Parts: sequence; C-alpha cells; structure tokens
Amino acid sequence: MIDHHIGMLSIAIAALINIWLSWRCGTARGKAKVMHGDGGDTALHRHMRAHANFVEYTPIALLLILVLDMNDQVGWLLALTATVFLVGRVLHAIGMQADKPSMPRMVGMLTTLVPYAIWIVWVVLVVFQVV
Repeated sequence: MIDHHIGMLSIAIAALINIWLSWRCGTARGKAKVMHGDGGDTALHRHMRAHANFVEYTPIALLLILVLDMNDQVGWLLALTATVFLVGRVLHAIGMQADKPSMPRMVGMLTTLVPYAIWIVWVVLVVFQVV
C-alpha cells in the first residue's frame, strides 16, 4: 500500500482548523444575534473573512501537498512546508481580529504564500521530471 501520510494528515489538520474557524464565526454570530451576513458587526465580519480566507487558499494548497506526496517527493520538506502553511493559516486568522495591521496576520500571509509558491514550482519540476 502506498503511504500518503503527509497529504492525509495535512487534510485532517486543515479540517480541524476549518471547524475551529467555523466555531469562531458561530460564536460571534450568537453574540451579535445575527442570523445572516454580518449585520454590521465588526468582530463577526472579521471572523467571517478569516474563515473565507482560509477556504480561499487551503483547498489548492492541500491538492498541491497531496500531489507531491503521491509522487513520493522529499517527505521532510513536504511535511515542513505543510506545517508552516497550516500554522500560518492559524496565525492569519488570529491576526484578522486586530484593528490595524498585525504581526500574526503578516506572518500568517507570508507563511501561506511562501510554501504555496514552493509547491507550485515543485509540482512543475515534478511534471517535467526535473526532480
């Protein structure tokens, strides 16, 4: 049996982060007593955007991770970049609650975009059998 543990574990961790972000939205929605949309509530809006941002970046990232894992690429590097990405997604969500630009948000985006770019190049190199 082929082992795709890095991809599968990344998916599981991302699903847990997604549940956490969803829970934060639900809690903020309850506090604001808003059923639909954000009702003009700043905290709820920020939670919703953090969740949406996660959903905007994570599916493609997980596909890139899984494709690299399925092609037996360097496991430690794939695991490291997946960890950096997932930690970055949490930091970004936390940083989204600040009133002004914050270090967690900035670091979160940096640790999202750098692994993303690495994986894109890496997948292209695999496709052309460079690595």
